[in-house]
Amino acid sequence: MTWRWIQLAAAAACLLVGIIFMVLAVFGVNRFHKALNRMHAAAMGDTLGILFVFAGLIVMRGFSMDSLKLFLVILFFWSAGPVSGHMISRLEAMTDEELGKILIIRKTGKEEGTDEAV
Repeated sequence: MTWRWIQLAAAAACLLVGIIFMVLAVFGVNRFHKALNRMHAAAMGDTLGILFVFAGLIVMRGFSMDSLKLFLVILFFWSAGPVSGHMISRLEAMTDEELGKILIIRKTGKEEGTDEAV
């Protein structure tokens, strides 16, 4: 009986932490002005929020085939999320004219690009 209460408390704590991360990500997405900053806030909330929510569901269900499926969903989100975020950020970096040229410093010490170093 005591084990069930501990399991319920751990699952509730994981679910609560996951929901907090997701809510903070919503505020981060609405607070930031640039698209890349918004993507960072959304990615942090997405990866950590999904991890803790699904970890809470795994703890709640116990170790079974359902928890294995939830673990596989976590692995899928953790492998697909960064790839899609990277592709979207590259698109934003290539199409946004306000980002300017990237400053490249070679080993010889010469700088390329039109932006001046501040």
